[in-house]
Amino acid sequence: MPPRKDTDASVSVPCFYGAELRYQREAAGLTLEQLAEGSYRGISFLSQIERGERRMPEDLARHVDKVLGTDGFFERRCEDAAKARRAGHPLYYVDVPDLEKQAETLEEWAPNVIPGLLQIEPYMRVLMRFGKLSAPQETVEERVRGRLARAELWSREDRPDYWVILQERLIRNSPVQPAQMAEQLEHVLGVVRSTKSVLQVVPETAIAYPLMHGMAKIMTFADAPPLVWTEGNFDGQIVDYPALVKEYRRSYDLLRAIALSPDASLALIEEAARTYRNEAQQGD
Repeated sequence: MPPRKDTDASVSVPCFYGAELRYQREAAGLTLEQLAEGSYRGISFLSQIERGERRMPEDLARHVDKVLGTDGFFERRCEDAAKARRAGHPLYYVDVPDLEKQAETLEEWAPNVIPGLLQIEPYMRVLMRFGKLSAPQETVEERVRGRLARAELWSREDRPDYWVILQERLIRNSPVQPAQMAEQLEHVLGVVRSTKSVLQVVPETAIAYPLMHGMAKIMTFADAPPLVWTEGNFDGQIVDYPALVKEYRRSYDLLRAIALSPDASLALIEEAARTYRNEAQQGD
């Protein structure tokens, strides 16, 4: 068995919180299974909290304090950890950035917008402006910073292996000015090539295909079961039920078969970027 990878408590407030939870659990001589017993939460959920990857719910914090005899510490501080996680992200999204960092593999299907990890600022701002019309400018700026911080993932040596499948209409129908869309597509190409990731495009000629009704992000981990993140306009959810995760896995694999090859997909994006660049120059 490989040695356990301890959480670096200095990385963030959630990591500090999780490291303290693990310390107190082990000091009490309890396994994850023993601590989770009676909490109505799974072992993998508790393990992810210890690694700073998931938010501690208040009911679980109360259970932990009772079992460990920690005098309400985890209940008092769970909101502090939650606030730190929320910075720059909607409440429903707070667990995802840390999960991305911990993942061994990330596989995304993007039928509606270019994924956040691949976006540049102009593209982000347009999506955020129309995603929630009532959002104040301060909130938009905070979320731009949060999304840019997520992209720091690409500079990590231990970044996950990445595979992304885009719908062709995202490339052909631009929400931003031609010059900005050219820059956006060139950025996607740069990230994919520099990180040796894989990109595919589902062509517009494909009428029916798996996962056609929504996005999906499949994440696998070295020491935890795989998860799927799905998202709508104003909410999202983590899918961890094994049977459903298996269905997403199978659908994503079928989607790969329908999409263009990686070489053909990159060539399509290169051609689209040139077209947008020429259009921008002609408009000057």
